[in-house]
Amino acid sequence: MKPVTPVTPDIRLVVLDMAGTTVADGGLVERAFAAAAAELGVEPGSAEHAEHLAYVRATMGESKISVFRHLFGDEDRARRANTAFEKAYGALVDEGLVAPVPGARETIEELTAGGRTVVLTTGFARVTQDAILDALGWRGLVPLTLCPADAGGRGRPYPDMVLEAFVRTRAAEDVRQVAVAGDTSYDVLSGVRAGAGLVAGVRTGAHGDAEFTAAGATHVLDSVAALPGLLAGDR
Repeated sequence: MKPVTPVTPDIRLVVLDMAGTTVADGGLVERAFAAAAAELGVEPGSAEHAEHLAYVRATMGESKISVFRHLFGDEDRARRANTAFEKAYGALVDEGLVAPVPGARETIEELTAGGRTVVLTTGFARVTQDAILDALGWRGLVPLTLCPADAGGRGRPYPDMVLEAFVRTRAAEDVRQVAVAGDTSYDVLSGVRAGAGLVAGVRTGAHGDAEFTAAGATHVLDSVAALPGLLAGDR
């Protein structure tokens, strides 16, 4: 069993993923992907559809436009797919099909009350991120939310959103005072690449312990709700 890495004692900035980490969406990504695939003429049940869906699952956490660029090649087709995806996902959000991961809001409030700054990040476009925030009543819950476009267009597994949070909030003096948590290996990899002092994978979403460990996670948690205790030194 991989030994537990000691917690960095002075975490000042906490960067949390949304879907799968703080937000439960019940597999809406795959449902919205079906709409994007249909827009590009990919038949449900076909080998191509299955191959594409497998790639979507493997790259959960990555910027969606980047995923579609890989799948559909040219920029026009990728943007058509992305637009269809965002529209479909937004409609599902409007139907009330997202909810907070149990304890997520309380976790954010506890971290904030303890003097830490919390930033929420996503691989979705801003319009979808805002729809989720509105659906949950989370506007104003944190001082900053980021999507790939807010960090120059590069989403995970690049470190850009974590570093953007570091620069914009000025909450920490050193990247080692940053904690990153997410449900995908790409969340973990982005935190590792940013030099964050604590990088946790959470078991409430797309990936599991093996993927987190391979990506370099310092910790694996059952849920984001365990993060305050971890930061307080509990085991």
